[in-house]
Amino acid sequence: MPVYLDQNDALALWRKALCASVRAEGPDLSARQMSILLTVFNVKQQHTVRELALNLNISKPAISRALNRLNSLGYIRRRVDDYDRRSIQVECTEKGALYLAKFAEDVSKAGRELESPTPFEAGTPKASSDF
Repeated sequence: MPVYLDQNDALALWRKALCASVRAEGPDLSARQMSILLTVFNVKQQHTVRELALNLNISKPAISRALNRLNSLGYIRRRVDDYDRRSIQVECTEKGALYLAKFAEDVSKAGRELESPTPFEAGTPKASSDF
């Protein structure tokens, strides 16, 4: 079921989740690093630097730098493709999955703390011209 948030609630949710992430023990990930980690974790397909760069519209060197950081944290692993030795596959590790599970808990908690009506009470969102 879709949940409709107005702009203030959406930003409040994101702020609370990010603040919880920053306060938690462990590393702070950049938006780029987080988007790559979430993509590798959530999109069920094989991932390469080239595919990530195309899908996220980010340069390959920027993807590689972010992957270096994620790899050093143990959140992803790189492995050589068995069929094309020039290609490197990117996989989420168990440690990366645990990091994302904790972040998901933070997002969920932030959502429960919003003072907005529930989706049932709120109905459907207003048309964009109503904002």
